[in-house]
Amino acid sequence: MSGEIAKAFARAKARGEGALVAYGMAGDPDLARSVDVFTAMVEGGADILEVGVAFSDPIADGPVIQGASERALKAGSTLKRVLDEVVPEVHRRCPETPLVIMTYVNVIMAMGEERFAKLARERGVSGAILPDLPPEESEALRATFDAAGVDLIPLCAPTTPRARAEAIAKDGRGFVYCVSVAGVTGMRAELPPDLSQRLDLVRKASPVPVVAGFGISSAEQARTLSAHSDGVVVGSALVRAAHSDGAQAVKALCADIKRGLKR
Repeated sequence: MSGEIAKAFARAKARGEGALVAYGMAGDPDLARSVDVFTAMVEGGADILEVGVAFSDPIADGPVIQGASERALKAGSTLKRVLDEVVPEVHRRCPETPLVIMTYVNVIMAMGEERFAKLARERGVSGAILPDLPPEESEALRATFDAAGVDLIPLCAPTTPRARAEAIAKDGRGFVYCVSVAGVTGMRAELPPDLSQRLDLVRKASPVPVVAGFGISSAEQARTLSAHSDGVVVGSALVRAAHSDGAQAVKALCADIKRGLKR
């Protein structure tokens, strides 16, 4: 396992803060300018960067992230180009910030599992999120990633039964990503009333930090969840800000959400 993700959570905790995992789409609006967006996230206080890879048939992406994926594909973004052109430059600019790739199993299989894991680690990737990989089928790929030093980060859905959620958490790497709401990504005015209870359950079973994602877009939501998690993932709100107003708006939004994560 990489260790960089654990250190990022430890640094946030030492400052009395929950961690901010900031999501962006690599290649939106193009590869070079997406590097500026990721850099702005770190300047705004992001502790971990989730680097989205554009895909033609995404799972659970709402309209904001789907739009970003379409723009990135038109700009020529591919997994290989993200690893060759985006990740190394972001890592050079922000060497202490762990980078987590968000992509899909068949994209990795097309490249080759061992090749991906080795190349990702060489370029500066600390972890990967594969939303279409069932936990029951993850053992072989997790072993490949472990050998390369890349954390395979598991997800728990709102519909995951308690026993299965506990089993997923116990075998977690990097952090456990608790999906806050059923449905697709996107900003929500309200989060489910049982979310805090679900986070507490997973957190109790997990040897690694637990974060909440999907629907989180404000400092107030981050503040509410910080008592029951080790951090939050913010995606659609940042992608929308980047598309509408540019990198400085992304920096400002990250800074605002970080204020909500102060304990």
